[in-house]
Amino acid sequence: MKYTVINHKEVKNDVLEAKEFYKSKVNGLEKRFAAEVKTTINYLIKNPLLFQVKHKEVRVAFTQVFPFGVHYHLNQNTNTITVLGVFHTSLSPDKWTKRL
Repeated sequence: MKYTVINHKEVKNDVLEAKEFYKSKVNGLEKRFAAEVKTTINYLIKNPLLFQVKHKEVRVAFTQVFPFGVHYHLNQNTNTITVLGVFHTSLSPDKWTKRL
């Protein structure tokens, strides 16, 4: 089944903040991070039901290398995946639950 992906308005900022952090640590690491997030999103588009529901129908697909999760909501009635955010695993759930 084909799904339409909708990004929450803050997703771009989530990724940019993390990229800046990784760039400050090792030049070029921000590119690996961005590629990892893109790979994770592409994987969840192909397998949206694979990841378990964590909170109020929000699912989380974790990146393989970096400690981040892509939080998303799947609506099977409209065939849409809404990406709510890309968050570090140490962040409080309060940050991403505000985007519901």
